[in-house]
Amino acid sequence: MRLLLAICAVGLAIPLGAQSPKDDSAIRGIIENETATWNRGDAVGYSRDFATTGTFTNIRGQFFDGYDAFLKQHQAIFAGIFRNTNLSQDIVSLRFVRPDVAVVETLTTVHGAGQPPPGVATDDQGRFHTRLLQVVARDKGVWKIVSYHNTDIKPGTPVPPAR
Repeated sequence: MRLLLAICAVGLAIPLGAQSPKDDSAIRGIIENETATWNRGDAVGYSRDFATTGTFTNIRGQFFDGYDAFLKQHQAIFAGIFRNTNLSQDIVSLRFVRPDVAVVETLTTVHGAGQPPPGVATDDQGRFHTRLLQVVARDKGVWKIVSYHNTDIKPGTPVPPAR
């Protein structure tokens, strides 16, 4: 689908619904890659779609800036607390806010951790759940994660089904 335009009263062109099935598929591919590479403990693969200047806030509220910090943090957790864990993700929302920027939110489940991060509760099956919000931007035809913000879901918080 090509960029659709609306002409407002003052004659300015405003992009509407400019995403294409190819863009949607590329972003869903990022989520699929995250899941597959997490489950292999592959920090390099997991970081593949993270922008050089991206920002990252983890479930403990720690903030990291840039690709190198994102990669280093995932190398550490895959070698430590999240070694041999399993991740699943369900897309809750994928919205294009501009033709070259989208926001994707997933519900995640991690199981197999010997002990969850401090302050993170597990369910009766030893899993913990998070809401992962990622902002992705297309630059020179390639979608990259420019912001990654993960927060755990506290016990008693209703979780809507994935759609």
